[in-house]
Amino acid sequence: MSRNNISVPFGYEPPVETRKGTLIYYDTFEHVSEQELDLAADVSMKLNFVKLVLYPLHEETVRRMSKEPVASYHKREKQLIDWKNSSGRQGVVLETLEGKRKKYTPLEAALRHLIEKYAAPFFLYVTPETANQIASYSSFEEWIVKLRLLLTAAPAHPHPRLEKYRHRWKTLEEALTEQ
Repeated sequence: MSRNNISVPFGYEPPVETRKGTLIYYDTFEHVSEQELDLAADVSMKLNFVKLVLYPLHEETVRRMSKEPVASYHKREKQLIDWKNSSGRQGVVLETLEGKRKKYTPLEAALRHLIEKYAAPFFLYVTPETANQIASYSSFEEWIVKLRLLLTAAPAHPHPRLEKYRHRWKTLEEALTEQ
């Protein structure tokens, strides 16, 4: 372990950190427009998150979660990289775990990886449909106590577990009006 000596004037106190946490955008990014990505980045800034992590799902993960057809992972990843470069947003990170694995990645493995890599507290930015899918997993109750959900809209028919943990999630509108 290296030691770095830092000289500071007498009485110096480091500035209070006003930005904290990680907003994880967990989605296929198949039908997400640049305006929606801009909105997620704006929300990340308004809610004072250190990072916005874009987590695109691999085709095999999507196939097991929802059975909907999606473009190849690398095409969706390229679109996200292009958006990131053209928008010039600071604090936006593209997580490529699923691209490296090239196969189905369970939600638990993805969340474990993200929690080890990024700073707490964690907020998962998802659509209402994805939130219902996540709530249907048996491990939902284990993970919902470690992170919070930020939904793009209120679900029309929330899953019973999602309703049970209503205090652990907010809609985008609710989160922005509190700010």
